[in-house]
Amino acid sequence: MTVQNNSEVSGKPALNIRSELITVGPAKALAGLLDIPAPPLQDGSFLPPLWHWIYLLEKVSQASLGEDGHPAQGIPAPPEPGGVRMFAGGRVISYSPLRIGVEATRTARIVSTVEKEGKSGHLTFVKVAIGYEQEGKLRLLEEQDIVYRGVTSSLQPQETIPETALEPHLQKNGHLEMAVDPVVLFRFSALTYNAHRIHYDASYAAEEGYPGLVIHGPLQALLMGECLRRANVSILDREFSYRLVAPAYGAQRLAINSYIEGTGFLARVQDATGRITATSTLKPR
Repeated sequence: MTVQNNSEVSGKPALNIRSELITVGPAKALAGLLDIPAPPLQDGSFLPPLWHWIYLLEKVSQASLGEDGHPAQGIPAPPEPGGVRMFAGGRVISYSPLRIGVEATRTARIVSTVEKEGKSGHLTFVKVAIGYEQEGKLRLLEEQDIVYRGVTSSLQPQETIPETALEPHLQKNGHLEMAVDPVVLFRFSALTYNAHRIHYDASYAAEEGYPGLVIHGPLQALLMGECLRRANVSILDREFSYRLVAPAYGAQRLAINSYIEGTGFLARVQDATGRITATSTLKPR
């Protein structure tokens, strides 16, 4: 694997480039975590949609981690010491899937940083653009929305919204469920090289204002993608846009539903209390 960082005058990374061979192992591990039969996996096979999130990971040294377990430097870097990092959502356009047995290159850069004052206090919104290339061609284009809460800000309570109140007129085309517990969160953290303590350290999660271990945002986005895939819906050449609308935490069973909407699709993650915690759309680009 090769890694390259280019820096701005400020000293903060402006560009992060990593290359590595796409191998079978991580995909088999993810299939095991999802408790599903592994799709055809051999050299030349295509990765299922959104499974690229377990490849080309930033594997920083232990000394480079902050108190919360996230890298203290990199893309994006925390805007201030003690700030709370939250994954808010993003967008993925899949021109073609990554192929196993071929080297891929991931290029990440910050495209915008916006400071805001919200009901919960000071917030910093960071947008990161990420491109994935293989054999000289752009395969995936992605944007991730990261939010940092200031040291003095707080979480706001979320209202429970029944699923039937959201999509009463839409035709459901897919459904899956997944039981999530501390073991699942630990394995997903390991698989994605995510050391954020809110996913495995209950005491730390409580310090950040959560009543239990937090279920990863990317895991919920991946499950919405899986719901579509298992309903034989392709995300190729479409924009998959997702948003984390409420924290999901604690051991529970998540329900994921997808719906037909015009020329596109919707998907929702609902927790055991009836809250919608994540939403997504799949539309022609």
